[in-house]
Amino acid sequence: MSGAEAKFDELIHAPTRLSIVALLAATQWADFPFVRDSVEMTDSALSKQISTLAEAGYVTVRKTGAGRNRRTHVRLSSHGREAFEGHVAALREIIALAEAEPPAPSAGA
Repeated sequence: MSGAEAKFDELIHAPTRLSIVALLAATQWADFPFVRDSVEMTDSALSKQISTLAEAGYVTVRKTGAGRNRRTHVRLSSHGREAFEGHVAALREIIALAEAEPPAPSAGA
């Protein structure tokens, strides 16, 4: 992770999309069956989530082959990687606040 600006991202935060984006952040290209099996989704559910991420510019979709040999590959775009890194940074800030020791009570309280 780079020193991305912390920015909570509602689109990425949805559990299924967060799982997809986190998986794609660790690779260059992933084929559709690998992503589907890794995040344990149906083809149609994954297709819908990938379409949502693609419309936002967060993923790039590449189709190769023809007929029964047609394959779909997905990768995180630079915009998607930046958004993911910012989202992770925002989550880390939230966690750090939650883990911080509460201030000591004031003497007058």
